[in-house]
Amino acid sequence: MRLPRLRYGRISWVFFLLITALILLSAVTRKKNSFASATNVEIEPLENGEKMLGDRDVRQNLLLAFGNTLEGTELADLEIERIERVLESDPFVKDAEVYVGQSNALQVSIRQREPILRILDNTGGNYYLDKNGAKIPVSSLHTPRVLVATGNIAPYTADFQEKRRNTLKDLFVLTRILMDDPIWSGFIQQIHVNNANEFILVPLVGDQQIILGSTKNIEDKLRRLKVFYEEGMPYSGWRAYKTISLKYNGQVVCRK
Repeated sequence: MRLPRLRYGRISWVFFLLITALILLSAVTRKKNSFASATNVEIEPLENGEKMLGDRDVRQNLLLAFGNTLEGTELADLEIERIERVLESDPFVKDAEVYVGQSNALQVSIRQREPILRILDNTGGNYYLDKNGAKIPVSSLHTPRVLVATGNIAPYTADFQEKRRNTLKDLFVLTRILMDDPIWSGFIQQIHVNNANEFILVPLVGDQQIILGSTKNIEDKLRRLKVFYEEGMPYSGWRAYKTISLKYNGQVVCRK
């Protein structure tokens, strides 16, 4: 009886694959059974290069959530998704990414929320809003130079943007419009809401107050204001008027 010819090349290739698989499996097992050697925290600065929370704040949040430092924890026991959720629960944090890097070091990357408006309301509220309307507390590390809103402003609630009538909602919409305009974003320094729920703009230049009234037809009101500044203000001067009212349809009413 004639035996089949053995294909040594194919057998050698199969043995090579098996050995490679065993090596990879052994490496993965050793990795899982090893321990986190360190926690490296990287916080992306705001646009102005500043930070509203520090390395110590991030580590303190992790310590409070897990009861101990993560150094020395087996890599297989690290709950990466939970760590990210804990970090993202901080009101200063917009996004957190966590992974195990070289030498088993835990790498933590933080993106901060970028404030666009500071609220100082009549009830003592003192906080920021980011461009999505998320609330940011005041930081002990940095005070951003952003538009300031004062006066009779509705208290913050997580669903304020969904409310039908709400001064905080109107204020936030107005702020977004001003920030999106290259002229108004650098010209208006404060928005005040009086007891009649009228919105008043305070510019950086001049002593006048710009009375918008409600935010209804806000685009037309700001268009009229821009035309007035371009065509009327150069002749009268920046200090000629105490108030500039845009409350009335199609008009710009000035008072000295």
